[in-house]
Amino acid sequence: MSDGCIKMKTLKAEILLILAAVIWGMAFVAQVKGMEHVGPFTFNAARFLMGGISLLPLLYILPRFQRVSPKKPASSGLLLGGILAGLFLFAGASLQQVGLQYTTAGKAGFITGLYIVIVPIIALFWGHRALPKVWLGAILAVTGLYFLSIRGDFVLSYGDSLQLIGALFWAGHVLLLGWLSPRYNPIQLSIIQFLACGLISLVISLVFEPTSPDTLLAAAGPIAYGGIMSVGVAFTLQVVGQQWVPASHAAIIISLEAVFAAIGGWWLLNEHLDGQAFFGCGLMLLGMIVSQWPSRRRAKADTAVANDDNPLPAAPLAE
Repeated sequence: MSDGCIKMKTLKAEILLILAAVIWGMAFVAQVKGMEHVGPFTFNAARFLMGGISLLPLLYILPRFQRVSPKKPASSGLLLGGILAGLFLFAGASLQQVGLQYTTAGKAGFITGLYIVIVPIIALFWGHRALPKVWLGAILAVTGLYFLSIRGDFVLSYGDSLQLIGALFWAGHVLLLGWLSPRYNPIQLSIIQFLACGLISLVISLVFEPTSPDTLLAAAGPIAYGGIMSVGVAFTLQVVGQQWVPASHAAIIISLEAVFAAIGGWWLLNEHLDGQAFFGCGLMLLGMIVSQWPSRRRAKADTAVANDDNPLPAAPLAE
């Protein structure tokens, strides 16, 4: 595959990740509104099961939509990988939803966004080093998150602790998808992880969160957006996009979710954005631009991402 073709596919993948960030940012209102009627596990069970089911028609519409190493069968390990991704997804989503009941949205957004730097830190233990510009972009993005999200004193509460633990699982989810996405059919992988996450959430909700048809009906709108758009569309865009975008870069792009959440609050909920918030948004955008700035190593690294068949490739984390 030529360098030009790889660069074009990488650009398209980055656009898909930005679209995912837009959808997730706008979904924050749905998550909060939904929990006014149902518990966090009930909400997650409904939206992830709905998201997985909504993708089933794509198995017939896009049967060949995959990018798999020619040396490795497309079906090898798909079920196991999808279930493992679903477990990480369940942990991150559950901790986020439960934590939102005990902390502010701004603090939750900032702490969750720490996976931007957790991803390359974890990668170091695997021997994969990110380029200096990736570290600089991550630092700028985290700093921007702070200015965008934090107001007043920053004290680590119970809810904040849940968000911090959740950030570790979100980082693990990004890294795991960075390894799985280039190897397996992204639609199949998405369906498996969503159904796994939804079924685990359903079991817990049935035990700890008794609900009724009336409460589910009251939360139908937020659940529908969270299931079809936030889960079915956005998470699949992430899986597809991470076929061509290194995990460290993907984490920075996805972190723009906080920017779009702020924009959505201003647009849909008449929330005020002050100078500090705009400054934070600017830093986050600058962080993404810095991390994506072309370098001499880009073409070689992109080629490595396209052709590497190692069990844990270095290229997706090192650019």
